[in-house]
Amino acid sequence: MKEKFAEIATPSGRIEAFVTHPEQDGPFPAVIVYMDVFGLREELYDVARRIATVGYYAIVPDFYYRNGKLRVSFPADKGCWTLADLDKAQEQQVRTAGKGLSNTMAVDDTRAILAFFDGEPVKPGAKGAVGFCMGGRLAMCAAGNLPEHFRAVGGMHPSSLVSDDPTSPHLFADRFRGEVYCGFPEDDPLAPTTTINKLAEMFSRGPAKYGWQRHIGAIHGYGLPRRDVHHKQAANRDWEAIFAMFHRQMPAYTG
Repeated sequence: MKEKFAEIATPSGRIEAFVTHPEQDGPFPAVIVYMDVFGLREELYDVARRIATVGYYAIVPDFYYRNGKLRVSFPADKGCWTLADLDKAQEQQVRTAGKGLSNTMAVDDTRAILAFFDGEPVKPGAKGAVGFCMGGRLAMCAAGNLPEHFRAVGGMHPSSLVSDDPTSPHLFADRFRGEVYCGFPEDDPLAPTTTINKLAEMFSRGPAKYGWQRHIGAIHGYGLPRRDVHHKQAANRDWEAIFAMFHRQMPAYTG
């Protein structure tokens, strides 16, 4: 695998991003990984590596760049981390940054990332996106606002997909193309039953194929591999569905 850190110019500053893709020359279909509230870290780089090993160009952008370089310290000597392990000041910083990151900002940043692909070994055409928690919402906002680019969008325990915000992704369900998949925990205040039902209703009226699953026994955060709440069976079921969607909509590089 090839890996690097890149900087992407935007009108608001420069986005730092982790990039990885297979050793071959490509080009590769691109997948953008939208971070959860805790920001960039090795855990998300491993997610990108998982995607890249099956033939994709994967990028993890730092959507907090407007706030400087925010990085939470995670325990290096433990197999998994809990909220109790986090420095409370750092945690508060990223949570504040997350609240300040609007859907519109993320869509604008995605436009810059798509322009950045022009100089990378990225295959023209359909792009993919996957996001965790907050990132699930941002990925869906990008796909709903930029349907000419995105054909495969996945979210694990995505949050606040239905709200009164005029930029809420559910309001753009008729604009999505290709496929969308969401994995939900059994009980999640950030994605209650009313949200799950509303999304299914809205997507049923649009052209995109929508699939979802609710995982009994899983709780919010289950998809992240180093979280103490990681639910391996639920996460693997989501990845099975997401990779199948990627392969249908944007077949992986096999050169």
